[in-house]
Parts: sequence; C-alpha cells; structure tokens
Amino acid sequence: METTFEIWKTSRETYLNFLEKYSLEQLNKIPEGFSNNLIWNVAHVLVSQQKLVYALSELPFNVSQELVEKYQNGTKPEGFVSSEELAEIKDLLLSTIVKTELDYSEGVFKTFNSYQTKTGFYIANLQNAFEFNNYHEGIHLGVMFQIKKFL
Repeated sequence: METTFEIWKTSRETYLNFLEKYSLEQLNKIPEGFSNNLIWNVAHVLVSQQKLVYALSELPFNVSQELVEKYQNGTKPEGFVSSEELAEIKDLLLSTIVKTELDYSEGVFKTFNSYQTKTGFYIANLQNAFEFNNYHEGIHLGVMFQIKKFL
C-alpha cells in the first residue's frame, strides 16, 4: 500500500498546483466543448475518493454532504465556486490523505461492499478501491491538462 499512497500523494500535489497556479476565474471557466472546469474536477476526485473508500466501507465521509451532492458522479458545475470553497477544497486535498492513511494504519476499515463501476471495473476489496481511485484521479488530471490549454 505504500506505493499506492505515494501515487495518490503525487496526484494530489499536482491538483494542488493547479489550484495555486490559476486564478479563481480560470478555475471556474468551462471552455467551449467541455462540460466542466478545473475546480469541478478537483472537488469531484475528493468526493469520489470518499465514496470509493469510505462509503463502500460503511464509514462516514470526511467531506461535507454539501460537497458530496455538488460534485458526485452525474453532477456538473452549477455556478461560480467562491474563494472560501476553494480554500476548503485545497485543505481537503491533503487532509483527506492524512486521515485516510491514519484510518488505514489504525485498522478502521473493517468491512467492504464490492462495487461495479460504470466503466466496468469490479472493485472487490479496499485495496482495489485505492487502486481504482488512483486510476480515476489520473483520468481527471488528463481532463484538466486539456482544459488548461483553453484558459
């Protein structure tokens, strides 16, 4: 799991760099031909990780229900993300890693409900969830690298 967590940390650092490099206006801009923006992608991976790891383990989320509802699968940007929400998302990018690693090392994850993703992956256990999460975050980083070309 050490490598899985290191990959995840690297991914999250890249997300954080996007949030620090671009203005709030740029983060909120939806370029023509895209259905979302930079900030939506970042918040979406936060929520998705919580759903993949915590919800499937029947544990409470470490992000607000408001964020879950706003950024889960099937959502799209619904207005301008404020500087306050941006600050919250930035904080959660790294704090959720710390919390998840701590929970993992302390054996908090006791049960896991398998899940078939919309893309056809079968997540049978917690380790699969962590690995799929890294794959999912990589997909969204790719989208973000495309969006930035239009900012």
